[in-house]
Amino acid sequence: MAIDWPALRAAARAAAEGAYAPYSRLRVGAAGQVHGEGEAGGGRIVVGCNVENASYGLTLCAECGLVSALHASGGGTLAGVCVVAADGAPLVPCGRCRQLLLEAGGPGLLLDSGDGPLELGSLLPAAFGPADLASRRDAGA
Repeated sequence: MAIDWPALRAAARAAAEGAYAPYSRLRVGAAGQVHGEGEAGGGRIVVGCNVENASYGLTLCAECGLVSALHASGGGTLAGVCVVAADGAPLVPCGRCRQLLLEAGGPGLLLDSGDGPLELGSLLPAAFGPADLASRRDAGA
């Protein structure tokens, strides 16, 4: 599936405009293209933005909003994700958000970067995932 990177960057930048970032003043937007939906093999685009909180640990990253929007709009698997600051330049997600995106797109999920798309699996090697839970649960639980 071809990722429409210009459309993702534009959608992420528009989402960043709606961010709530009164403390850091770093408005971040994220946009993701869903596998195999829409016309001509293209996918729908879902977006999210960061939402800060005075209790900093409760702040939600743009990727959190993106994954929430993915599930709220019918689910699916992400094929490509672009995260940008308000200036439109790509940001590579932090470790926490990489883990979140892993369940939404898998290790083959492509992430936009200033140097071109990167596979999530290369940024999060030996990741913890659903299979780890299934194989490590207590037998009696």
